[in-house]
Amino acid sequence: MDKINVTRSSMPEFEEYVNEIKDLWDSRWITNMGAKHNKLQEKLREYLAVENVSLFANGHLALEAAISSMKLTGEVITTPFTFASTTQAIVRCGLTPVFCDVNEDDYTIDVKKAKLLITDKTSAIIPVHVYGNVCNVYEIEKIAKKHNLKVIYDAAHTFGVRVDGRGIGSFGDASMFSFHATKVFNTIEGGCVAYKDSRLTERLNVQRNFGMSDNENYKEVAGNAKMNEFQAAMGLCNLKIIEREISERKIAAKRYIDNLSGRRGIRPWKEQDGVIHNYSYFPVVFDGDIFGKSRDQISDELAKENIYARKYFYPPTNEFECYKGKFDPGNTPKAKYISENVLTLPMYAGLSVEDVDRICEIILRQE
Repeated sequence: MDKINVTRSSMPEFEEYVNEIKDLWDSRWITNMGAKHNKLQEKLREYLAVENVSLFANGHLALEAAISSMKLTGEVITTPFTFASTTQAIVRCGLTPVFCDVNEDDYTIDVKKAKLLITDKTSAIIPVHVYGNVCNVYEIEKIAKKHNLKVIYDAAHTFGVRVDGRGIGSFGDASMFSFHATKVFNTIEGGCVAYKDSRLTERLNVQRNFGMSDNENYKEVAGNAKMNEFQAAMGLCNLKIIEREISERKIAAKRYIDNLSGRRGIRPWKEQDGVIHNYSYFPVVFDGDIFGKSRDQISDELAKENIYARKYFYPPTNEFECYKGKFDPGNTPKAKYISENVLTLPMYAGLSVEDVDRICEIILRQE
């Protein structure tokens, strides 16, 4: 049987991409904020329904730039149930992550517990929208205003998501979106920062261009994080098919839900009220004591059938070897439990309902 991976990159027709990059051989302008970069930046600003967008070579560097541009200090409240990038960006920017536990139902930051972690050292909250699930953005806004904190969302999983009709990137001071090859929308590698305050534009430009403010002045210590024209060209092509991509993912997600809902010991992903989702991932939490098989056993059984799911996120970032002895994972028990029991099943545009049915049949066979 054909191999089914946990994800598959969305790509335009080959001829369309070739046509998009043809004129680069005329201009010979292939990086440093060229015409395609600028066009994609504007189209994304419109699609995401945000005030400002700055493009980056990848999402991680975009997040670091957002943090650095806001001159944060001291402690940042975040969660350990996330990809490594979130925590690594905070630490690489010289800040201390303060880990808050997550909600059991949507895996996003528990705002009630976040309130209790605020001290005079806290400068920001960096919540994570997980699997396309959105944080309690309204409550976070209230907390931030009350304590004068910046809010930077890790929105890597929520490209195109809407909350009560608003683009998800319009919440907080800034949001980072990842355009990695495995995401709903990709520029091969890439990412962006969406933000409200236009005064951040120059600071973000400086952050992605070696700290250079003009050809002779270097205002800050910074790296190189510019998106090139070939990446931007892929983004321009993929943006044309994004609605089709999401609609195909939705079909697969609905099939998973129909097959797996109501089963003891299985908790499949569910949609949130008031949210237009992008169906970026399909996580399922398994309670091995009730279901009969553990997450790891189910993953192994799928692999025997050439189907590759992912233990995502595992382990939680506060258990990483590089932070050994610095944090207590016991302070975030829900994040730890979910990390040890969640499996993201294959999800991508073009995944057939027949393949979804086969995946679910293998899982349910383990009951």
